[in-house]
Amino acid sequence: MRLSARVDYALRAVVELATAVEGPLTAERIAKAQEIPPKFLESILLQLRRGGVVHAQRGPEGGYWLARPAAEITLADVIRIIDGPLAHVRGQRPEDLGYHGAAVALQEVWIALRASERQILELVTIADVATGKLPEKVRELVADPSAWA
Repeated sequence: MRLSARVDYALRAVVELATAVEGPLTAERIAKAQEIPPKFLESILLQLRRGGVVHAQRGPEGGYWLARPAAEITLADVIRIIDGPLAHVRGQRPEDLGYHGAAVALQEVWIALRASERQILELVTIADVATGKLPEKVRELVADPSAWA
């Protein structure tokens, strides 16, 4: 699985917003806290606003804040807003592919891979990441040394 820099930055920005206690955060403050290029972050925040994950307000008291509780926003939600569906093969959904002969089972592998990604990305919320209290299933996977190789 490959995640774009755009997705990585979006997730980091949303987690930063989840930890805000003093009201809206400016894009500049988020960018500085997470070491994200400010101009790049602005376009990401616009996507997140359009996707319903953040709200924005202009002006001296303005900034960004989460549109709903962090416990209701999954990593999958953010990834889909920024990059689209979780698993595509050559730009197509796995169930729409047509394999033939000896390769026919590849379609099932891609569908299983997508299901596996969904299990984790739809389980983990922004609140889980912000608090560092990841679900037990994630902690079990991370505890396996081979996961780090």
